[in-house]
Amino acid sequence: MYSMPKNFKSFNVLLPLALLLFPPSLSAVGWVSQISGTINDLRAVHFPMDAQTGYAVGANGTILKTTNGGTNWVSQTPVTSNTLMSLYFPVDALTGDVVGDMADTILKTTNGGTTWVSQTSGVTNFLQSVYFPVNAQTGYAVGNFGTILATTDGGTNWVKQTSGTFFNLYSVHFPMDALTGYAVGGNSRTGTILKTTNGGASWDSLYSGTSSYLMSVQFPVDAQTGYTMGANGTILKTTDGGASWVNQTSWTPNGLQSVHFPVDALTGYAVGFSGTILKTTDGGANWVSQISGTPNSLCSVHFPVDTLTGYAVGLNGTILKTTNGGIGVEQQPIERLVSETVGQFKALPNPFLLFAVIPGYENEAFVAYDIAGRRVGSYKGNRVGWDLKPGVYFLKPAGKDAKPVRVVKVQ
Repeated sequence: MYSMPKNFKSFNVLLPLALLLFPPSLSAVGWVSQISGTINDLRAVHFPMDAQTGYAVGANGTILKTTNGGTNWVSQTPVTSNTLMSLYFPVDALTGDVVGDMADTILKTTNGGTTWVSQTSGVTNFLQSVYFPVNAQTGYAVGNFGTILATTDGGTNWVKQTSGTFFNLYSVHFPMDALTGYAVGGNSRTGTILKTTNGGASWDSLYSGTSSYLMSVQFPVDAQTGYTMGANGTILKTTDGGASWVNQTSWTPNGLQSVHFPVDALTGYAVGFSGTILKTTDGGANWVSQISGTPNSLCSVHFPVDTLTGYAVGLNGTILKTTNGGIGVEQQPIERLVSETVGQFKALPNPFLLFAVIPGYENEAFVAYDIAGRRVGSYKGNRVGWDLKPGVYFLKPAGKDAKPVRVVKVQ
């Protein structure tokens, strides 16, 4: 025998609707998996001009190209066996640069990837990120042990700059021109943020206020408002050019590896470990979890022209695509009902992949029931549902006569 919560009968009418709208196993209709043709880890994705022609790079020198929006991904002839970590095509789909691990891994194409030519970096440290701000001539690359390189001749010559740090740097971005830029990184004890206003002649260290290392940085529309994110679900935002950084709530403990705001500083996406995808439409005041449909960690996200059509890549050859901003049919009613009709408390994220959190009730006890009314678990509000199988559940404060909250755990 099992016990039915006292006010659970009031939800009997809703159970058939819950089963219809929220089946026990949800598919990622917002994000659709594409066939990459490889099991190599993919580390970066970039669509230079539109949502049709794009590139992805990764382990074992993998370079993939699509010209039909990802319907087909074609492997390009490898010129290295090193892991390729970052790529950027600054002005068109023909001329682009790739950097990677091991010494001297910089590749360049001027014919859309038909051929790739190795360039000489002059350093032995791994390179993690490359960016060309305004043209195909002036660019920057950053990497391990504080490495920063700059070129003004399209990579014929790369010159080492003085970063002032020995911490690894994982991402670099110049928002408006080739003068003002940011680089982020760190280690297990600190998040490093650097800024230059003179094209890298000097780099100044900014106070991040976080002990988590940072993996990605972007200033969407100007050099004042920007975002950086990294380990432990860390998201930071600045509106004063990095003078101060404010921590935002991601509602995930998973590391975040890539951020992209396609058209403005309001709507953006972040991806990370264990298939994590987050979206904001209000400049990060709220980050909402999306269903990726994969347990594989995601390393890079890019929306080429708008906030609807985008791509994410990750481990084991994972490539995902959305054409509706990542919002699945199943997710829309979940988000609406959770935000409008759950009553006294909320579970975030919802749907969730690993576990959910009850903000403001982290130390209180909660009981979970399945759709048949069976008690299936007891939790503290800071880690709800960690041991549940994918499906639909109802949460209720232990020992209190309160309305249950519908939560969904996904695969």
